[in-house]
Amino acid sequence: MRDIRVAAVQFQHAPGDKAYNLGRVRHFVADAARQGVEIIAFPEMCLTGYWHVRKLSREAFEALAEPVPNGPCTEELLRLSREHGVTVGAGLIERADDGRFYNAYVVAMPDGTFAVHRKLHVFVSPFLSEGDRYTVFDTPHGCRVGVLICYDNNIVENARATALLGAEILLAPHQTGGCNSVSPRAMKPVDPAIWERRREDPAAIRAELCGIKGRAWLMRWLPSRAHDNGMFLVFSNGIGPDDDEIRTGNAMVLDPYGEVIVETCEPGDDMVVAHLDASLLPTSSGRRWLRARRPELYGSLTRLTGQEQPTRRVRFGE
Repeated sequence: MRDIRVAAVQFQHAPGDKAYNLGRVRHFVADAARQGVEIIAFPEMCLTGYWHVRKLSREAFEALAEPVPNGPCTEELLRLSREHGVTVGAGLIERADDGRFYNAYVVAMPDGTFAVHRKLHVFVSPFLSEGDRYTVFDTPHGCRVGVLICYDNNIVENARATALLGAEILLAPHQTGGCNSVSPRAMKPVDPAIWERRREDPAAIRAELCGIKGRAWLMRWLPSRAHDNGMFLVFSNGIGPDDDEIRTGNAMVLDPYGEVIVETCEPGDDMVVAHLDASLLPTSSGRRWLRARRPELYGSLTRLTGQEQPTRRVRFGE
């Protein structure tokens, strides 16, 4: 890998309004290109909208979905990537050839190639199918990139598997923060009244976004995905009202030591840009630990325990 500039975006999508959401993507891609960015990451399902889809009928859900790469959203991402010379990652609902639907993340590259990751751990809609493979690929920028969508990143084995496939940069698109977690010591909803008064009282909303409902919760585990596996991590997220929840943003980029290079706690659409120093990779703790593995001891990781549950049941405590 060589040194490279990347960007992470947070923005409030409009549910079901692809034209508006693509407009925000165009805006940030153009801005990123002016700043010399080569890879930009947008949030999970930011093109179609996220939390509202749990209420959609199958007909409405199907109308929102698109094929990849021949759908209009992917075609636009590829056009933007070619025009600006920037690799662009953004999330949508994919309609596959077999009629299944996936929470998918498309990465369009300037040479006309693309990659797509299908979320491994889905729960937002009963119409979504789970992905069945990891997504790691080479880019025209001289780096190898992996993708894990939101809950995929919570499962430590997924980050390790992605690193073992050679990922040097992990794109981690999310729609998180402000969720009503079943755990008493995790995320809780952001106070809507504080969000509404964010301009009059910026200190109060930043306390919500940067506290345990947002950044402080992320800091409990997100840096370890970068540190333990020796990868740069590009975290993008929604911000603001998303149906009946309020996302916390917190777009950031972390280095292979789990240190935050750049971040934002702005209560609105924002982008952060980071220079990735490739010389940090070979000496990072995670890279050394990968070489010290003893796979012959890890058979228990692939055996069923009988305690496995569907992600939806785990997520909602059903």
